[in-house]
Amino acid sequence: MSQYQPPLSDIGFLLKHVFHFDRHAQQCGIELDVDTALAVADEAGKFARERIAPINRSGDTQGARWDNSEVTTANGFKEVYHAFRDGGWNGLRFPEQYGGQALCSVLSTVVEEMWHAASVSFALCPMLTNGAVEALLTAAGDELKATYLPKLVSGEWTGTMNLTEPGAGSDLAAVQTRAVRQPDGSYRVSGQKIFITYGEHDFAENIVHLVLARTPDAPKGVKGISLFVVPKFLVKPDGSCGERNDARCASIEHKLGIHGSPTAVMLFGEQEGAVGYLVGEENRGLEYMFIMMNEARFAVGLQGLSISERAYQHALGYAQERVQGRAVGEDGSHGKTIIRHPDVRRMLLSMKSKVDAMRALAVYVAMQKDIAHSDAVDAGARAHAQSRMELLIPVLKGWFTESAQGVTYDALQVFGGMGFIEETGAAQFYRDARILTIYEGTTAIQANDLVGRKTLRDKGNAALSLIDSIEQDIRALRLLDHATANALSSRLADGCDTLRNIVRWLHEKNETNPREAYAGAVPYLELWGTVCGGWMHARRLLAAAHDMVQPELLTATALSARFYAEHILVRAQALGETIRVGGSSSLDFPDNAWQL
Repeated sequence: MSQYQPPLSDIGFLLKHVFHFDRHAQQCGIELDVDTALAVADEAGKFARERIAPINRSGDTQGARWDNSEVTTANGFKEVYHAFRDGGWNGLRFPEQYGGQALCSVLSTVVEEMWHAASVSFALCPMLTNGAVEALLTAAGDELKATYLPKLVSGEWTGTMNLTEPGAGSDLAAVQTRAVRQPDGSYRVSGQKIFITYGEHDFAENIVHLVLARTPDAPKGVKGISLFVVPKFLVKPDGSCGERNDARCASIEHKLGIHGSPTAVMLFGEQEGAVGYLVGEENRGLEYMFIMMNEARFAVGLQGLSISERAYQHALGYAQERVQGRAVGEDGSHGKTIIRHPDVRRMLLSMKSKVDAMRALAVYVAMQKDIAHSDAVDAGARAHAQSRMELLIPVLKGWFTESAQGVTYDALQVFGGMGFIEETGAAQFYRDARILTIYEGTTAIQANDLVGRKTLRDKGNAALSLIDSIEQDIRALRLLDHATANALSSRLADGCDTLRNIVRWLHEKNETNPREAYAGAVPYLELWGTVCGGWMHARRLLAAAHDMVQPELLTATALSARFYAEHILVRAQALGETIRVGGSSSLDFPDNAWQL
């Protein structure tokens, strides 16, 4: 398997030239300059390459092992996690008050991309811990914060998110786990949760479960859900671990991929009930959990970028070394490896152009997070950034993870028959990527959210505002008077026109036939991702042209953008047609005809 190479050059290009990190940091009151940020990224890249990437294979072949409620992780996982924790990597973006380094979302995003690229299975543990920290920071009382946040931020303890039950998957209104209030103010929690990532492991002395449950007198449906902290070990007054709580891992799942990450079935309250502590107020649990879910959805989208980058690197390395046949129309003077074959070049550039677009969009959304949470920014700018971030998170989660399916597919295809052989490593990326479109809300759930909450609820204002921003860059692109810029601006303008028409159509159709509006939700999400990817290529090309970067970088940036325009962005208008006219065929299909 080829060694992972952190994409530090592209990260530097984005932070210095495309998004002007120094200006962004000054706007948000972030005491960090671009050179320091890139130095941190460089150290993170070394850790990802030298420590995390080498354990990715053992995670896949050995997996996590369950025995009598305990889980042992694959060789190297525990030791690397301890090094990760001791290096302070877990607390990059969290407040200094709780032991964090108070750095920004932009920096944590580029760093976390490298963790996930090195090993998705490993990085899932700190990812879930970070989500728990965000939920507690936002909703927990001072006592819970003081008890749990310092050790979660440091990584001494880890966190989980417990939503799903055997009878309550995406429909959280069906949650049956119960929480009964006790005289001392604590609760006794009883129920079963499934699909709990790192619900049990050997990394840390304590695991802090955030659990959705109902109190006995709670209203029906999602309005009656509360959120509780349920630790594996109860915490003594001095902050050390005390007696074992009534929470255990009944088993772990056998999965298609991400074998190194234990996915637990958790049983709470088999005896007297697991001791839990209310986060915030009763019956507001779903609201609080959405904080954690939004963080997780952003992070899973980032995983789509990460595994795409890793699969691309793997395929590129193989294509540069594998000699097979003579490339059509060539005499071998340019080399005899398969990278000279036209279709191999097409697949590699398809992968690269998507990765280029995804990384830029991830940084852009992270910038919106920084702005939305900054006290140094005025209220209007914070609200605008929050609205844009909320619009783009389902796009990022859905489009990045769906794109990863195609990238890992093409990467395996570059290997040919050897890609089907496990030892080459290409199959692992293909298998690991498959979960990304499913967990933390399937692509359809992201798409329904994009249609309902993010487009219809505000009459399309956030969507139309974003289209306006894209069209500003189209106008700037046209001023370059460059063949690639002209081609990209033309295709991007067509995409924006299609989006405007679809936003209008969705509002009209929702009034008369909402089922038909939602039948096109997934193509609508893909349309947004496709256009936003083109927008990011526009911003990359503008930066490369205006900042007079080295000629090789300008050429690579332009050709990646041109490929994206000619092979991917051209699909925008077809997606628009699918949304407008394609819904009725699936809705009208008779239920008695499925097996005919």
